[in-house]
Amino acid sequence: MIDQPAVTVDGHAIPLLGFGTWMLEPPVARRMVREALRIGYRHIDTAWIYENEAGVGDGIRDAIEAGHVARADIWLTTKIWVKHFRHDALLAQARESATSLGFTPDLLLLHWPKTEPSFEETLGALNQAAAEGLTRTIGLSNFPSAEWRRAQALSPARLVTNQVECHPYLKTLQLQATATKLGSSLTAWSPLAQGKVAGDPTLIEIGKAHGKTAAQVTLRWLIQQGIIAIPRTSKESRAAESFDIFDFTLTHEQMDRIHALARPDGRLGDWIDPAFHWDQEW
Repeated sequence: MIDQPAVTVDGHAIPLLGFGTWMLEPPVARRMVREALRIGYRHIDTAWIYENEAGVGDGIRDAIEAGHVARADIWLTTKIWVKHFRHDALLAQARESATSLGFTPDLLLLHWPKTEPSFEETLGALNQAAAEGLTRTIGLSNFPSAEWRRAQALSPARLVTNQVECHPYLKTLQLQATATKLGSSLTAWSPLAQGKVAGDPTLIEIGKAHGKTAAQVTLRWLIQQGIIAIPRTSKESRAAESFDIFDFTLTHEQMDRIHALARPDGRLGDWIDPAFHWDQEW
């Protein structure tokens, strides 16, 4: 078994490479989670709004029963949907998610920032979910730096990550700096820019120097920065390819060339409440 790198936040070791399940129908999620765990992934990401938590849980059970992994070795993340941000609704969804998964998640995230209800109410409920044993840790998803700092100021427990869009075409320097300042971490969704990295000449050229694909180079670039990456695929071969990134290292020059790919129009998915604004990186 490969000794995978992890980022340690508040005493918790989170594997830097995870497997995402966005847009995977439950049967596909079950198959791919089982396969991912067989391949060696030890970090699985889902969300209530993906409507596949039960499938993800089945895949985990399948892998455990097959002897591929022990539950204690898996980092499992799910998310509270924005319509459940009221105190009682949040706790109800946390219980529902744990039941659907069949496991207590290791990490429970707020999926997007919202103006209503108040941050105080939602962060209070999220902390209560942890206190009641409905999750081991808590965190955020899609929070700009200002809202991340505000949320942490309101949360007695460490918010152990902020899961955001992150890939070579999008600058996230301010979010990375915020993570460092708060003693937290950054998790990249759409780390392969929804497949756009595959044809990138710079990434292809760097990959040839290592005998790797553009996608493998991109994932390596992320984890070398200490950014957690959760690529998603419905193909076993692609899952295996994405996992094969622990036997090479990018040079400083290669890292800089990939950093230089960022551009002002690089964001691919922007569903943030219009009351909030992404960090200005340009």
